[in-house]
Amino acid sequence: MSELQQSNDFLSDVDDRTEQYLTFLLGEEEYGVEILRVQEIKGWESVTHIPNTPDYLCGVLNLRGTIVPIVDLRLRFEMPAREYTPTTVVVVLNVGEGVQRTVGIVVDGVSDAHNILPEEIKPSPDFGTTISTDFISGLVSIGSDMMMILNIDRLLRVEALG
Repeated sequence: MSELQQSNDFLSDVDDRTEQYLTFLLGEEEYGVEILRVQEIKGWESVTHIPNTPDYLCGVLNLRGTIVPIVDLRLRFEMPAREYTPTTVVVVLNVGEGVQRTVGIVVDGVSDAHNILPEEIKPSPDFGTTISTDFISGLVSIGSDMMMILNIDRLLRVEALG
């Protein structure tokens, strides 16, 4: 069987309703964002700090002429800070409902890309009014692990960034 024929057979097995998610790690937890929202993935480099901003806003980066705010997702989720290593990356995302903005998120490492059917996504648990999970679109099982799918428009909205 030729490589092209094998490739076509593989593509015919993929359900048209699947959505692709880029997954990344924060500690031991895996999170996912819609892959179509990812502009690029780049290694950590220093940023220009902006005074009077929340701790999780690392600063800004000049990305080919565009000033991009960089958010440390660990600090945004109130997780302990961690020293940046060679595996630390910035995932540059297109966010916003209507008006699009570019925002980078610092994560411990990029994991994989997954094809997920909408019916595989379970709603996020309701913890009542004291704990906000409105930035989690849902949860999905990946093997024996759970992945949280993030609603980046809610997570990185202008009000949340201060």
